[in-house]
Amino acid sequence: MKIILSLFLLVFCLSSCGDTYSEEQLEGFDTKIKKYLKKETIECERSASGLYYKILEEGKGRKIQYNDIVSFTYTGRLLSGKMFDDRKDPVEFEVSKLIGCWKEIMLNLKPGGKAYLVSPPQLGYATHQLNDIPPNSILVFELEVISVK
Repeated sequence: MKIILSLFLLVFCLSSCGDTYSEEQLEGFDTKIKKYLKKETIECERSASGLYYKILEEGKGRKIQYNDIVSFTYTGRLLSGKMFDDRKDPVEFEVSKLIGCWKEIMLNLKPGGKAYLVSPPQLGYATHQLNDIPPNSILVFELEVISVK
């Protein structure tokens, strides 16, 4: 539990740091994501923020809201395929406290929803090193919402 709490506090602090990127850098991340998706033959939608996602299952009930507390499982990988996290036991966070990519996708899901997402660095951990995640990493997540409070 202490590890999860520490991770939560770190994510909250990192998400409020306000790293900015040039248009050239953002385009570079976008190009890398497109190449990855093409290579893996995965079709995703792209949001205005630069998040690439695929709703695998929308879920049932009302859509998740900004101040809801969500319980979910997830797997996180780098573009290289290296797994950096695999949460089979649900973690629980308030949506408003999540990193940008999770926050954005959660607002498009309902309880029981599942999604695949490829996040540019500005919606993940940006320029910060976090354990096995290098700075400016593009992150690939698969997540499933277990419950919503």
